[in-house]
Amino acid sequence: MIDEAVQRLLDGFVTSIREVAAVEAVWLHGSLALGDFQLGRSDLDVVAVVASPPPAAIEDMHRRLIRAAPLAAKLHCSYLVAAELADPAVRHATFAQGRYFDRPVTPVTRRELALSNLSLFGPLPSSLLPATSDAELAAFIRRDLRDFWFPVTSKRTPWYADIWVDLSLLTIARAHVTLTTGELITKRTALDVLPSLHAPAAVVSDITRRRYGPSRRLAPWWRHRRAVLTRRFVSTTIPQVIS
Repeated sequence: MIDEAVQRLLDGFVTSIREVAAVEAVWLHGSLALGDFQLGRSDLDVVAVVASPPPAAIEDMHRRLIRAAPLAAKLHCSYLVAAELADPAVRHATFAQGRYFDRPVTPVTRRELALSNLSLFGPLPSSLLPATSDAELAAFIRRDLRDFWFPVTSKRTPWYADIWVDLSLLTIARAHVTLTTGELITKRTALDVLPSLHAPAAVVSDITRRRYGPSRRLAPWWRHRRAVLTRRFVSTTIPQVIS
């Protein structure tokens, strides 16, 4: 069941975007759709299908929602032009992390949309979105690990940030399962997979505590140690996962 505050936000969002753009459908994906949503921690991932490129007023609309309800800062939406739905390489207008920019709707997101098949407005994803093949999904995952995540291991600074620690380990675990079985798993399930990949137990516990337990300040010595452990794990495990 969706939290009442989240449902109000989603309902208000659908109403608001329909006032400023030619919206054909609004779809839900990510943790809320797949049953791993943590209020105040997880993002609210949405895709809107529009008849034409969204106007600049879309960005203003997102910022108004955030001013009215801080939870809206977690609401991320990509705006897919209906005529370009079939091409996963096309970059679409997106509001996420407080910024308005362009990015593709990846094969992973497309497969998530197909699995959850949830519509907040308009037709279901299954009726409009072309299917993503297993080969397309696997190729994207390998490319993402090889070309995005692995090069970052040559740097030191990113690994001191929570988001890089969390997403790197969870992405690797999820990639391993998808490349092995073809299935998509949640971030919560990914935490259970990490020990089998010989991820540092202390780092896995750290991620679990921050995502699902009470928050607390990290000691400087642990932040440094965690960065070293995470960077080492990512650099050695990615080649194994994509081989």
